Amino acid sequence: MTISFIGGGVMAESFISGILRENLIGADQIFVSDPIQDRRQYLTTTYKVNCVKGNLDILQQEGKILLAVKPQTLPEVYQELKGKIAPGRSIISIVAGCNSEDLASGLRHQEIIRVMPNTPAQIGKGMLVWTAMQKVSASEKNEISLILKTLGNEYYVEDEKYIDMATALSASGPAYVFMFIQSLIDSGVYLGMPRDMARHLVLQTVMGSTELVIESGKHPSILSDMVTSPGGTTIEALVSMENDGLRAALINGVRAAFDRSVELGN
Repeated sequence: MTISFIGGGVMAESFISGILRENLIGADQIFVSDPIQDRRQYLTTTYKVNCVKGNLDILQQEGKILLAVKPQTLPEVYQELKGKIAPGRSIISIVAGCNSEDLASGLRHQEIIRVMPNTPAQIGKGMLVWTAMQKVSASEKNEISLILKTLGNEYYVEDEKYIDMATALSASGPAYVFMFIQSLIDSGVYLGMPRDMARHLVLQTVMGSTELVIESGKHPSILSDMVTSPGGTTIEALVSMENDGLRAALINGVRAAFDRSVELGN
């Protein structure tokens, strides 16, 4: 298996790191095109992969192509590669806001896989939601699944509409979680706790609570009830948070992100 990357940014690096960490393929089977010399030098030095300056050089290789560029760069990529990609080569796109049909039209190529990752993929703890066009074979999907698993959990959907939903929920989700974590840390500091102590308590609480939901298989509301005593401190906090609209703010925020994702796609 050979994988070529168009764009060598942070998310492309996450794929390269994950693939090599899991020994899926060797560094000599990975090619990266990036216009920035310092970036090419960094990737070559750090991962021993093959770096090239131009996207057309990627066409000289075989295997899959992973498209990891900014949306505004796509017209330039289309101009360079349209109609030039050999049949049988899958195009994996992690470009936000660009659907499979637009990619297929822009590249004049029908073997398109669309993936929506998130930033924890950088440490192998990502959530990657993906779909594939009809021309992509079952065996190719199996290989794509293996690639995505090197970055965390992968979730395949038949209907591409779920990609925009995943963009709002799991792809943007780390930012919501970071804000929640920061707010909890600040609350400890507000009470008079040293910031390092508050950070330690909050991070372990968030991580442990997440793992408890996963391992117990219980609904979060049931686990919440288990720690909420009648007339106690937890119910006091929960009522205050409900009154301040915490739940509604989260739901409305995700909806706003979804609307923006659809808008970008159009």
